[in-house]
Amino acid sequence: MPGRDGPRPPQRGPESSAPAAKGIRRRDQRWALHAYDVVGKLEKGQADYEIVVNSLGADILRNGLSAALATLERQKDSRGEVLLEHLASADLTGLANATGQDLARRVRGLDVDGYIIATREILQLATWLKRAAQATFGVR
Repeated sequence: MPGRDGPRPPQRGPESSAPAAKGIRRRDQRWALHAYDVVGKLEKGQADYEIVVNSLGADILRNGLSAALATLERQKDSRGEVLLEHLASADLTGLANATGQDLARRVRGLDVDGYIIATREILQLATWLKRAAQATFGVR
């Protein structure tokens, strides 16, 4: 019997309610796996990586994505280089096959809609990278 708001959607059984069990992952889940994978492989420079990954989200919100990526490019002793490579290899919308060296240039070349999407996605990915660093490197 239809409800007040119209017909009710069909009820799904437990076998169809778990898409992750079938190998389908949401973008956020892929980024979480990517973050823990790349951060777990860091053998040296962990303290420097923590510094840049902890400030990335705030830098994006304060200065914008292009400026935050430019700051990473200017980092000495390759502190930002590793993080740029981690961001580029995450399969972001509109930035497929990007590398750490060309990520900032490709972001600057996006149209307005692409830039907004890239900003949102990199903020989400930065959060996962920060969480992975905290969990992997431990609390100091």
